[in-house]
Amino acid sequence: MSLIRARRRSRLPSGRRLLLSLPLLAGCWYGFAGGGLPADIKTVAVLPFDNLTTEPALTQEVNVAVNAAMQGRLGLRSSGESTADAVVRGAITRYEPDLPVAYTSGGVTNEAGNENVTVTQRALQMTLNIEILDQRTGKPLWQRKGLIVEANYDAGQESVGRERALEKLVTDIVDGAQSQW
Repeated sequence: MSLIRARRRSRLPSGRRLLLSLPLLAGCWYGFAGGGLPADIKTVAVLPFDNLTTEPALTQEVNVAVNAAMQGRLGLRSSGESTADAVVRGAITRYEPDLPVAYTSGGVTNEAGNENVTVTQRALQMTLNIEILDQRTGKPLWQRKGLIVEANYDAGQESVGRERALEKLVTDIVDGAQSQW
C-alpha cells in the first residue's frame, strides 16, 4: 500500500501538468525564432532611441527594455547593426511624468477660501515612434508613430510609474510585431 501512495505523491496533478505544458504549446504557436516575425529574422540590433525629451536616463531605460523584449519575448539574438536581420530604431518624443489623476480633499480652506486638495495618484505618459526594419528588404516589419504608453503610480513614486510604462511599451511592441504575421 505504501508503494502505491508513493507513486501517487510523485505524480503531478493534471492541472499542474497542464500549466507546465503551456509554455511549450505557446512556443509551437509562435515558433521559437522571431516569435511571430518572418522565419528568416533571427537576429536584431536595437539602436539607441533618439531622446527629444529633457529626461536623459530615458534613452538607456527604453533601449534596455526593448532589447530584453526582442531577445526574451520574441526569441531574437542580439547582433551588430551591420549583421542583424532586423533593426529596431525609434525616438522618444514626449515624456510627462507628473499628470494628476486622483485627488482627496483635506476639508481645510486656505487664505483665498479655496479648499486644499492633495493629489494621491499620478500618471506618467511617454510618446514614442518605433520601427522594426527588415535589413534584407529594407521594409518595415512593424512601425508605430505616436505610440503612447501610460501608467499610474502613487504620489512620490515616479520610478514605479516609469517601470510600469516600460512594461506596457514592451508588451505593445511584442504584440504589434506578432500581429503582423
